[in-house]
Amino acid sequence: MAKPRASRRTLDSYSVKPLNKLVRSGDCVLMRPIEPSKPPYVARIERIESDSRGLNVRVYVRWYYRPEESLGGRRQFHGSKEVFLSDHFDYQSADTIEGFCNVHTFKSYTKLEAVGNEDFFCRFDYNSTTGSFNPDRVAVYCKCEMPYNPDDLMVQCEDCSDWFHPKCIDMTIEDAQKIEHFFCQNCLSEAQNKLQNSHASSRPSDTKVESKRRRR
Repeated sequence: MAKPRASRRTLDSYSVKPLNKLVRSGDCVLMRPIEPSKPPYVARIERIESDSRGLNVRVYVRWYYRPEESLGGRRQFHGSKEVFLSDHFDYQSADTIEGFCNVHTFKSYTKLEAVGNEDFFCRFDYNSTTGSFNPDRVAVYCKCEMPYNPDDLMVQCEDCSDWFHPKCIDMTIEDAQKIEHFFCQNCLSEAQNKLQNSHASSRPSDTKVESKRRRR
């Protein structure tokens, strides 16, 4: 005869002893990886459970994937602190929680004055089965037409407001850091054409006009 399944109860919070802090549903945490050489896993706690005696606490988590953990791998525009909210849920022992972290929206992350070790950002939902992303399209910038990577320095054109990587416009990082005003090549060309057309329209006529002489 099969043993009855042990009942479990849901906890509002749980004190992680090494951290001496309470974790709750909705908290983003760092979890111990299987391989010590790898960075900690990033997850969001969906639920905290224990057995009927309040022991054997486990957390039901939704995993954030790092770009290198996705099917497409890391790409040029992925930030070093970027993670994807996946559809992968799992139960883990609460004892594998190593620390807390903050997963910001992309917009909030770009406004941080300082980025700490515990700061990450997410701009994509990730389907771990198909490898697809939502949204599947984001704004692109520069001549290279790549999405924005907050780790990379970019300069903004004062006319069209588009952003450019220094290397894509033959500019060094040092020069980009010193520049006070910048106009992209397209805007400069348009400005020069407008100036030339303006000069052409205001140029005096070539028709000669002789002054009338008084008759004596």
